[in-house]
Amino acid sequence: MAVLYHTGKGFAQVCFTLFARWDVQGRENVPPRGRLLVVANHQSNADPPVLVASLRRRICFVAKEGLFKNPVMGALMRAWGMHPLARNGRDVVALRWMIRRLEEERAVAIFPEGTRSPRGMRKANSGVAYLALKTQATILPVGITGTENVRSLARIPFPFCRLMVNIGQPFSLPPIDGKVSGAVLDSLTDMVMQRVAALLPEEYQGAYGAKTKAAAQGQ
Repeated sequence: MAVLYHTGKGFAQVCFTLFARWDVQGRENVPPRGRLLVVANHQSNADPPVLVASLRRRICFVAKEGLFKNPVMGALMRAWGMHPLARNGRDVVALRWMIRRLEEERAVAIFPEGTRSPRGMRKANSGVAYLALKTQATILPVGITGTENVRSLARIPFPFCRLMVNIGQPFSLPPIDGKVSGAVLDSLTDMVMQRVAALLPEEYQGAYGAKTKAAAQGQ
């Protein structure tokens, strides 16, 4: 499985190096070990391979279950460390799978918006805050731009598109005793996503743009 993962990673790196203007900022911010929750905005289906190519650590993902219907592709995706996620995004089995991976001190990447948002970030699912609190994993915010122009790795447009990956400073949520209310989860989710939005140009910040600007101005 590790061989397949690293082969796919190498292929993605070659594609992005030869056929795109691929730039990664903040690689030094990636913790080399320990449980890590990579949180990124979601522009296109190219985001997972871009993350894999950009981060030195091996990453686990969940992906929409429809992608696993093809037996060959499904087997490959599982070998690459991916797990199917129910279409509605409310999947207890997938959530438990991510918790187990984090408890194994691995890195798990999620796109809390739940669907592609090429025109700017949309409100995120509070599952990201629940997962971070449950596992006390370190959170690594990542901002991705340019992947909305990549339709597939086999059809990268010409002239070469610019792919930017901005890796922020890792942080953790404070432990909370007892049951956490939905309002608290929503608030923590907004805080996490504002960290991601702050890594993006203003036109990509979407639902978190105004809050990010206000926070930056100390309002």
